[in-house]
Amino acid sequence: METVNVHEAKTHFSKLLARVHTGEEIIIAKAGRPYAKLVPITPVQERTPGIAKGAVTEAFFEPLPEDELQAWGL
Repeated sequence: METVNVHEAKTHFSKLLARVHTGEEIIIAKAGRPYAKLVPITPVQERTPGIAKGAVTEAFFEPLPEDELQAWGL
């Protein structure tokens, strides 16, 4: 993991982003001390609509038992 100072990061920001995009992690230092870390974003997996179809039954909508309501302070 490479460390670059703020001035270098500002000057070569596009190049640093390209490197991070390939999987590298880069530390940005301010006054010689680590200040921030550039890391690649993990891709977000698309949600599949209807994945729980049929899993929620009518029982889901029934009132909670009295002891459960008391446990929640309701």
